[in-house]
Amino acid sequence: MAKYIIDGGRPLKGKINASGAKNAALPIMAASILASGKVYLRNVPNISDVWVMIDLLRDMGAEVKFEPDGNLFMDTGNVKDKPASYELVRKIHASFDITGPLLARFRRAEVPLPGGCVIGTRAVDLHIMGFERLGIEVKLEHGILRAKAKEITGTKVYFSKTSVGATKNVMMAACLAKGETIIENAACEPEVQDLANFLNKCGAKIKGHGTKDIVINGVDRLHGAEYSVVSDRIETGTYLFAVAKAGGDILIEKANPQNLRAVLDVLARIGVDTKVTSDTIRLKSQKKFNSVDIITEPYPGFPTDLQPPLVAMLTTANGTSFIEETIFNGRFGYIDELRRMGADIIIRNRGAVIRGVKNLTGAPVEAYDLRAGGALVIAALSANGTSEVYGIEYIERGYEEFERKISSLGGIIRRVS
Repeated sequence: MAKYIIDGGRPLKGKINASGAKNAALPIMAASILASGKVYLRNVPNISDVWVMIDLLRDMGAEVKFEPDGNLFMDTGNVKDKPASYELVRKIHASFDITGPLLARFRRAEVPLPGGCVIGTRAVDLHIMGFERLGIEVKLEHGILRAKAKEITGTKVYFSKTSVGATKNVMMAACLAKGETIIENAACEPEVQDLANFLNKCGAKIKGHGTKDIVINGVDRLHGAEYSVVSDRIETGTYLFAVAKAGGDILIEKANPQNLRAVLDVLARIGVDTKVTSDTIRLKSQKKFNSVDIITEPYPGFPTDLQPPLVAMLTTANGTSFIEETIFNGRFGYIDELRRMGADIIIRNRGAVIRGVKNLTGAPVEAYDLRAGGALVIAALSANGTSEVYGIEYIERGYEEFERKISSLGGIIRRVS
């Protein structure tokens, strides 16, 4: 079983580039099914989730070429409306993003319910409701969504709860619909905005993305395009929290501080200095910072994906912190692993009470999902002694060149198979 061996207690200093956003790249890749022509994407992260999506698209007939520099070429002209492979779909939750594009292009789709990290309920009821509002007949049988429509017709779709996944799928399905679709209470996340920007580059007519009301006017067809994926705010936040906890000085280039306002606000509240330009973030830390109370919320609130890295950082804060998780009901599964390293954390309903301790101690720990893995690495980098972090296949799903970037900052980490 592969693992990271990390010798902790060293400050992290240096400069890295932010990678392209996993949560933007994957739906944009799925959206290429809508394009009649070749799609050329830049700044695509070289992570295992991207390779799963590549395999899924290839299995459906697409031509895909991924270059080491993050350039991805796709031609979906020969994609067929065949049932999506369960063996591939079960690996990542983002695989379900192909449903909307398949429905828009072929007026039918057969997609197994998705897999991915075990962090809580990710229901597809809002996806189904949105499809049905567009005039699509949907059946959910034995874990497989089967949908078809003679015609997709624009309408109003109201989400009772903000859903990133449902917003993406309904928006993509509506691109080739007849008439106007309005998504009310839509997700505002930067990755949703990036998907809409890509679709508009391909000829879609989408307005209001980044607000609670997205308006899509259906067109007859979309064409190919060149597009650069937005930088990964979750990766950037993870490195900021790592350096804040371990101490040091980091400059992150090709970042997007505008998408990290909630994170930068937290760092300011705990007393960690940051300086930003239009595309860089610099953080200096002396390993001394204060406690904070946070609630995870949809964008522009504090992101649930950075809750585990934040908790890992706060294990050595001055005072007691409280983190309430409102998005995923199973997100605190990693807490026992932090306790193995000496953290003082109590779970109360959907919240975590973190009493800051002087130091963490290296220990063998295991990640059971992607962001929990990032949290355990943050803890290990600042802990006294050596840690072994297992389950790194989850980490490598979302953090590009994690070992190399940490090593370039002076962290002592090695991957052992």
